[in-house]
Amino acid sequence: MVHFNIEKLLKRKNRSKYWLCQNMNISTRNLNRVIRGETSSISFKYIEDLCKYLECTIDELIDIEKDA
Repeated sequence: MVHFNIEKLLKRKNRSKYWLCQNMNISTRNLNRVIRGETSSISFKYIEDLCKYLECTIDELIDIEKDA
């Protein structure tokens, strides 16, 4: 399972989800779906923007958990 560390990275930067949504031009609802893993796909543009605004690498942004 793919897990996004968005909330942890926001906390590290002392930023809010609202700030991220405004910069990425994404709705809070869609951002929360990504955070909760309720989406089946995400565009490369969103991944690029997340890394850009959170000042992180893809390795810091995404964790992949092995299925049991």
